[in-house]
Amino acid sequence: MHEHRIAPRFLASSALSLLGNSVAGVALPLILLATTGDALAAGTLALICAVPQMLIGIAGGAALDRFNRRDISILSDLVSAASVALIPVVDALWGLNFWWFVVLGLMGAVGDVPGMTARDALLPAVAKRDGTDLQRFMGLSQSIDSLVAVVGPALAALFIGMVGGVPSLWFTAALSALAALVTCTLPRGVGAVGQRADTTAATEQKRGLVAAAADALRTGVRVLLRTDGVLTTSTLLTFGIVMVMGSFQGLVLPVHFTQNGHPELLGYVLSAMSLGLLVSSLAYAALAPRLSRRSWYALSLVGMAAGVAVLGALPSFPVMLAGAILLGVSAGPASALLGFFMFDRIPEASRGSALGTQNSLMLAAAPVAVFATSAAVTAFGEAAAALGLVGCWLAITALALASRSMRALDESASTKEAAEHDNRKADPAP
Repeated sequence: MHEHRIAPRFLASSALSLLGNSVAGVALPLILLATTGDALAAGTLALICAVPQMLIGIAGGAALDRFNRRDISILSDLVSAASVALIPVVDALWGLNFWWFVVLGLMGAVGDVPGMTARDALLPAVAKRDGTDLQRFMGLSQSIDSLVAVVGPALAALFIGMVGGVPSLWFTAALSALAALVTCTLPRGVGAVGQRADTTAATEQKRGLVAAAADALRTGVRVLLRTDGVLTTSTLLTFGIVMVMGSFQGLVLPVHFTQNGHPELLGYVLSAMSLGLLVSSLAYAALAPRLSRRSWYALSLVGMAAGVAVLGALPSFPVMLAGAILLGVSAGPASALLGFFMFDRIPEASRGSALGTQNSLMLAAAPVAVFATSAAVTAFGEAAAALGLVGCWLAITALALASRSMRALDESASTKEAAEHDNRKADPAP
């Protein structure tokens, strides 16, 4: 019945959390650059935090296969709110420095990484609870996230221009806390881990979280990289997107706009990108059946390459806005498809481990890319670093399009398994 639907509350909680993260994602790189005045410091900070963030993510993934996912989401948002709120507090009492960013960044990772994975793991359960088609629900979720991502950077630009970078973080903290409160209204049952065999459950209770985390990492790597070609390519492509776009958003563009004396423009570029993503996500949700998944996949990747090339040229602000819109418009179908492949092909019992491993490996890969980019910016300038990122993205695009496993994308995992089962029945092994 409609009055018992929980999807609107789940989407509202996710939107609130993402809105806060969008503001922080614009403000924090600018605050760090203003505090240290050194692009290499930003890359070094990312590298220092990489391994602890990865370990936190792996432990969080293991916890999501052992404990209630709704409860972990609530706790994670509260920790995130506290870590962000401490930045203006520390700045007022003692003054920020590089090591404060390290400490508070690690504290934020304790909340952000498991929280992100918890929401990913909850999404299929929420769709199932409400009897909603998973692919359509993912399209709706992507559209709402894209709308929030349009508003977030623009709000960040507005706040930074009005009150400064550090005070704008109070907004982030409040939104994370509000997200936790909304998640509290979801029934605990939706976050329950799927039933497993009694012997497996009893064994899990006796083992420590460290051992479980090690097993979660092994399970996650096996599921993501060894069981399904589409899943493997999707995972590697996601890594490439995170590394290249993270380097643009987290370093090259902040340095570019800071050196030009207009740091607030970063927020408008990111909003333009998100606006394009929103439009294409809505269009994909409505028009997906008109083209094959392979066609959407190829068109999306080619368009993204063109958008990255425009951004990488670091053109005038209006041209950069156009490039950001092109990139966003092109990214919508690929984003929806990669997410669908993850949920369609990862077994429910391993979802926490697999998604936790994926998020953790991305958290390790992205800082390495940001550090390498910061070194390139320091040595050669942001223009050369940007062109290097364009070259990396073109190579990733070529490999993703050439991948043999991505040529039959219109077969779901269940369809493929059924076909293989029928083949075995029709042609039994001697």
